Amino acid sequence: MPRPWRSDRDRPPLAGAASLGLRPLLDGPRRPGRVLAAFPSAVYVEVRTGREPRVLGLVIPEAVRLPNAVVVTAPELRAQLASVQVGTEASVGDGVVELGGVRVRARRWWDPAPVLGPVSRIGLERGVAALQRLLDRCPRHHGLTGHPAPGNLATACVAGDLAGTVDAAERIVGLGPGLTPSGDDMLAGLLVALRVLGGAVAEGADTAGGRGGEAAGEEAVWLAGWLGAAVTPYADTRTTTLAATLLHCAAQGRPSAEMAAVLRALAGHEPLEPAATRLLATGHTSGADLTWGLLTGCLSILGGARGRRRESA
Repeated sequence: MPRPWRSDRDRPPLAGAASLGLRPLLDGPRRPGRVLAAFPSAVYVEVRTGREPRVLGLVIPEAVRLPNAVVVTAPELRAQLASVQVGTEASVGDGVVELGGVRVRARRWWDPAPVLGPVSRIGLERGVAALQRLLDRCPRHHGLTGHPAPGNLATACVAGDLAGTVDAAERIVGLGPGLTPSGDDMLAGLLVALRVLGGAVAEGADTAGGRGGEAAGEEAVWLAGWLGAAVTPYADTRTTTLAATLLHCAAQGRPSAEMAAVLRALAGHEPLEPAATRLLATGHTSGADLTWGLLTGCLSILGGARGRRRESA
């Protein structure tokens, strides 16, 4: 007969698969934290640390998989999460996340950064056109509809205007309501597209011997670096801690699993419509916000591939 557990600390921790982006946090010493947000399928813990990532998610497999998530397949987690409330004390470190009666140890690691391989300009153009049609048909619109900030950001970014893009991006940080404001989701989609797809287009052009596409992809990665350096310091003081962590992830080319699936589809590795449908269903407006950012980043890459600099000279 198995012995009864004397307390929650006697019970073996549940096994989790943690994002590689969380390794510095989980491998470090134990730090205190608190539950920032609690849902039936996920809880988000804010850790008292001066470095990113500052927020970690404990999620069941069916939940949206953000790039700062620890995924737990054990069915008992769902019942345990039901008793967790916002403000519950937590600790993170030494490989373990602990809050209330929940204890999870990181046993495996997963990489949120998708590996796309070479992507051609023509293939990306087709994918962008299809994604735009899906966004246009979606009943959910981005959360800043009618606000001039997204249009200003898109115009500057697609035109290759670095100063204008940075200025518009800084103005959109923290704009909108919610746990992840629309402006931050838009920036996250934009940063990921520029860094991940920009690198893939540069690789594709190099493989095909197309110097224009290679330069456009390299320019996109360069722009992502500038934008990331500009907006992440603002995020630390002007938006929610979860949104700030996700912007730091995006600046490193680490999207959610739902956004990564759309990136793979744009690269031609899986069907686009089911991936885009899952992304667009994320949150109240987050899916549309992220998709808007992805499309804006793609259009910027394509503008460079068409010789934007030569046309403006």
